[in-house]
Amino acid sequence: MAIASERRRAALHALGCGLKQHGYAFTTVTPLTHSRVNARLANGWAHDLSGIFGWSRAFKPAVVNATLMDLMHEADVLNHDNGMLRSVLRASTLDGQLYLHSAYPTNAADAVFFGPDTYRFVRAMRASLAARSAPVKRAADIGCGAGPGAITIALAHPGASVFAADINPAALVLTDINARIAGVDNLTPVESNLLASVDGQFDLIVANPPYLIDREQRAYRHGGGDLGAGLSVAIVDEAIKRLAPGGTLMLYTGAAIVANADPFRQAAEPRLRAAGFHWTYDEIDPDVFGEELDEAPYAYADRIAAVWLCATRPDGGA
Repeated sequence: MAIASERRRAALHALGCGLKQHGYAFTTVTPLTHSRVNARLANGWAHDLSGIFGWSRAFKPAVVNATLMDLMHEADVLNHDNGMLRSVLRASTLDGQLYLHSAYPTNAADAVFFGPDTYRFVRAMRASLAARSAPVKRAADIGCGAGPGAITIALAHPGASVFAADINPAALVLTDINARIAGVDNLTPVESNLLASVDGQFDLIVANPPYLIDREQRAYRHGGGDLGAGLSVAIVDEAIKRLAPGGTLMLYTGAAIVANADPFRQAAEPRLRAAGFHWTYDEIDPDVFGEELDEAPYAYADRIAAVWLCATRPDGGA
């Protein structure tokens, strides 16, 4: 989804603000839950805003007021579906903020993900930010997606320069719009593979990268490497290079557990130890995306765990 013109960006911004003004709220669920709920007979088409912008159901124009409908047309987010309409974007709410992201199902190569992992990521990040006393002057969110990590930092540290990095231009457009909806003005979206396009050191690096093996290798889902951990390991390496003394990496990712061992942890810990970092490592959820265990790459995996790595370079570190 490429949205380049300022007019379309302005329409999306107004659409997001309009939804907030209508008291819109929606919590995005897993794809399996989404499919099951939408399959119910009563859910064949949308009857309200959450049906349109949350559940991605087809709708009749009369369901939406004229102002929102005009904005949807101007933002070019409408598809025709057997005489009805369907939005190509979803809207989810988190911590009082609204985030525009890709509609269900997220099949496109440039889909912008938002889901249960996002809620766990932001919740863990909030707790770690509250426990961190060092100032944050420069921060980066690697693989920002729809921008919840970067926007959460920008709101918590309004004096910081926050960089939202992603290789997906569609994600950067939505991050920019979502930041505008949140009233954030200290965030800079940047197209970048990891932090290659951003100079300097950082006080804080956060990431919620893809961590599965995706047969189609879609960027929002495919983690690469052994059992999906490739990108997460690369982020650890990048943080070791780019964090300033006292700087912290906050990484939410998934780890495929094999024979009761965690290969991602086994890869990350020697790197952090050699660099002199202090870190904590916790399983947030011991069993996510269980359906992936039916796929060939996970033939020997016991489970996939959602994990939280918080690693800090000492003040006197190199």
